[in-house]
Amino acid sequence: MAWWKAWDLIETLKSELSGKFERLIIALMYPPYRYEAKELYDAMKGIGTKEGVIIEILASRTKNQLREIMKAYEEDYGSNLEEDIKADTSGYLERILVCLLQGSRDDLSGYVDPGLALQDAQDLYAAGEKICGTDEMKFITILCTRSATHLMRVFEEYEKIANKSIEDSIKSETHGSLEEAMLTVVKCTRNLHSYFAERLHYAMKGAGTLDGTLIRNIVSRSEIDLNLIKNQFKKMYGKTLSTMIMEDTSGDYKNALLNLVGSDL
Repeated sequence: MAWWKAWDLIETLKSELSGKFERLIIALMYPPYRYEAKELYDAMKGIGTKEGVIIEILASRTKNQLREIMKAYEEDYGSNLEEDIKADTSGYLERILVCLLQGSRDDLSGYVDPGLALQDAQDLYAAGEKICGTDEMKFITILCTRSATHLMRVFEEYEKIANKSIEDSIKSETHGSLEEAMLTVVKCTRNLHSYFAERLHYAMKGAGTLDGTLIRNIVSRSEIDLNLIKNQFKKMYGKTLSTMIMEDTSGDYKNALLNLVGSDL
């Protein structure tokens, strides 16, 4: 279906549906990269910025996926995603988001230079635990420009040097959205499916449901790795994703989510 025809259908659906069910059905109408571009646009438009949405998308996508999202964003909103992020954020958060968007982390060779990994671990220790204060740019540079396989080795070496995990150091050395961004990079590096399982659980735990987070993560991963995320979800939380959706949602919205997720009971 041509995108402009889909857009007409979206406008019709908006007039016929409402609430969370409408939000889910509209999300399903968007081609994948256009949907993520829309989520980023919505996170930045108006007063206030939903930094968590931007962090989630930029830290968990590959270089090629980010390139497609940037292209869709420019086509649909007539604006440059990187420039909009710079205009809407500031300080070290802006720097880490722009660095993630530039997608320098992919290295499909899987090669790790042990000497460089050790040097990076030493540099991280020197930039945080070893000094009074924190050299945030050193953390940002290493976390955002090294491949996942390289970072896994860096995290191992770091723990030997610092006697604590990189996550614990980030929590003690940073705060707020910058801390969230750094921890998200680490989580996605260690296990991407665990990260998405955690996001889905976070959306449904406690009183109330974070429907935007729930919809975005199910829709965006439904044709990529949702089955693997479901398996990880059950390992981590002792119940299936379907069971939690049934407990936490209702009506047409619940049925549509369960159709997307499929049976895992």
